[in-house]
Amino acid sequence: MSPSFLSSTAFFFIVILYLGLCHVSHGTQQATYIVHMGKSQMPLSFDHHSLWYDSSLRSVSESAEMLYTYKNAIHGFATRLTPQEANSLMTRPGVISVQPEQRYELHTTRTPLFLGLDVHNSGLFPETGPSSNVVVGVLDTGVWPESKSFSDAGYGPIPPTWKGGCDPGTRFTASLCNRKLIGARFFVRGYEAINGPVDESKESKSPRDDEGHGTHTASTAAGSIVEGANLLGFANGTARGIGYGARVAAYKVCWRTGCFTSDILAGIDKAIEDNVNVLSISLSGRRTGYTDDVAIGAFAAMEKGIFVSCSAGNNGPFPSSVANVAPWITTVGAGTLDRDFPALAILGNGKKYTGVSLFRGDALPPKMLPFVYAGNASNNATYGKYCFPGTLIPDKVKGKIVMCEKGRSANVEKGEVVKAAGGLGMILPNTAFDGEELLADAFMLLATTVGKKAGDIIRHYTLTDPNPTASIVIQGTVVNVQPSPVLAAFSSRGPNPITPNILKPDLIAPGVNILAAWTGAVGPSGLDSDTRRVEFNIISGTSMSCPHVSGLAALLKSVHPEWSPAAIRSALMTTAYNTYKDGKPILDVLTLKPSTPFGHGAGHVSPATAVSPGLIYDLTRVDYIGFLCAMNYNSSLIKIISRGNYACDASKTYSVADLNYPSFAVNVNGSDTYKYTRTVTNVGGAGSYSVKVTSETTAVKISVEPAVLNFEEVNEKKSYAVTFTVDSSKPSESNSFGSIEWSDGKHVVASPVAISWT
Repeated sequence: MSPSFLSSTAFFFIVILYLGLCHVSHGTQQATYIVHMGKSQMPLSFDHHSLWYDSSLRSVSESAEMLYTYKNAIHGFATRLTPQEANSLMTRPGVISVQPEQRYELHTTRTPLFLGLDVHNSGLFPETGPSSNVVVGVLDTGVWPESKSFSDAGYGPIPPTWKGGCDPGTRFTASLCNRKLIGARFFVRGYEAINGPVDESKESKSPRDDEGHGTHTASTAAGSIVEGANLLGFANGTARGIGYGARVAAYKVCWRTGCFTSDILAGIDKAIEDNVNVLSISLSGRRTGYTDDVAIGAFAAMEKGIFVSCSAGNNGPFPSSVANVAPWITTVGAGTLDRDFPALAILGNGKKYTGVSLFRGDALPPKMLPFVYAGNASNNATYGKYCFPGTLIPDKVKGKIVMCEKGRSANVEKGEVVKAAGGLGMILPNTAFDGEELLADAFMLLATTVGKKAGDIIRHYTLTDPNPTASIVIQGTVVNVQPSPVLAAFSSRGPNPITPNILKPDLIAPGVNILAAWTGAVGPSGLDSDTRRVEFNIISGTSMSCPHVSGLAALLKSVHPEWSPAAIRSALMTTAYNTYKDGKPILDVLTLKPSTPFGHGAGHVSPATAVSPGLIYDLTRVDYIGFLCAMNYNSSLIKIISRGNYACDASKTYSVADLNYPSFAVNVNGSDTYKYTRTVTNVGGAGSYSVKVTSETTAVKISVEPAVLNFEEVNEKKSYAVTFTVDSSKPSESNSFGSIEWSDGKHVVASPVAISWT
């Protein structure tokens, strides 16, 4: 979920988290469980797997509710059981696992141009016009079908390979789909099993998006071209999705209280059956290894040739916070654009500080107004400084600008509290965790967010000056802001918390202040009190960067339909950039120091070079099974993930270091030497590639053998080995970075290197 979207609903979601995922019925606690079955063990007496599933369930409970049966994402079903019934079911023949359901959270006019995808320059991707048969499936909060971003003007017939459809429901008919929005489904049984029936006066029991997040992500990935797009006059221009020629299929799996495993798996299951080509999933749950249900569903999609991109999460800048780390998923972090929405905070001492705001309304008069710190104008010593509802004293706020602290409530809601108390404006400083990152909010009160450094100065002024005054000036939209991109502070970081020897996130894409289509059901702030209605909205998060990569995958799939999901990810990673045009490294906005591969992965996506990467690192199901064996997963766990009867060869030595990944991560745990192997496939012409190795410290020596790879034909494969010799005595939590680059003079095939001492 994006930080700006999260802020308006965080407290509602937190309450739900404490309520839990179970309810009490007749004195017995029930919860939703995902049951994984060994389909190959089905007795011959059953004609269909669903009959066997039902029989297994009835053997422990005659009244248990079967929510879903799955056939693509997993082999199994979702049901409501007591813990005792769940334990009993686990003992039944053919039952591999009975796991409690998880709750997941959701995690453009400028971005195509910023990515080098000018709508008038179609030479790079000639096969990607409105006749494209590539389908992008989006698992999210649904879709607002009336949005111009889903217009099918100029689009050809629905692809003959498409097997999906449109589910009718509340305020949604099948006729709302078209040649652009070719699929729209909703999955609600898991939600209703916990929360009761959907209140259709407040939320559509249909694919319709009442939240905005799903419409925003879907249009970012593959929205149609819309001229004159803007939010309240900000970011005006021509909007289009990254893979604008692709078709869109929306799978509503998220509701007002979150997204539940049973519904998510049902969405993935149906998307696979519908024959999507790309799955865009901007959500994550608890990190539970590779038996996480999104990871399991993504494995099944990968086997069908479906590219799966997921958001890295918004838990930065904390280390090891990255989510969705399965190696068959492309994990996307967030960077900034070169566009901003400046708003000046002007103090009575003559100092001016640039912040950011999307407020559009009556401006303050040019004169300075009294300025007060919220903590000094409150009836609550704990929550007052946060401008928590009901804490501001009107007599101390009326006619003034108020400085509120971030936290405890949504940013936009703080402005509402100030306004209700009679305040005329608000200045909102960043915390230490936000640093100098400026995320724009569509305030309903004249307000600006400022960075931490400016915030500290402004706070000191209002607390020490005997008669503090201030003013706020909204400055509109500016472009070509430099440096850009920079790594977003909220973007989740590595090292990989599950497998440190696989680098995650994989790369970054635009995810800060992104303009895309919006729902007509709520205002741009997401607050119930916001009566404004807009066609486009600007929000931030890895939820926004993920669909950028989904759209790029659709573009590459159009040009290279034979490429596997791993090949597409490899092309995006090995051509990504991590320096600016002047050669200086990409910065981390939190520290304004160089970012590292733990933040940006391979770097920022570069579509113009990804279409012709020269070499790719490919992977198949067999490779991933070998990876699971290297992780010492037993046959039951491998069966849950792969849905097949795979067993590790006891005579074979498996190594995570041998997974053919386009990046290198070395977790130093006592040894001085680590050896990795890789195989590259030539997707360019004949040529000779030479290697270039860089390491930022003498504590790490990197050698590659052979140093030259000669290719004579397309699809020819060559292998090489990398030896990392390290100083194992370095302190724990030390890190070092470098790169391995192959070049034939036309292509540069780059892999990041990350070394961490534990």
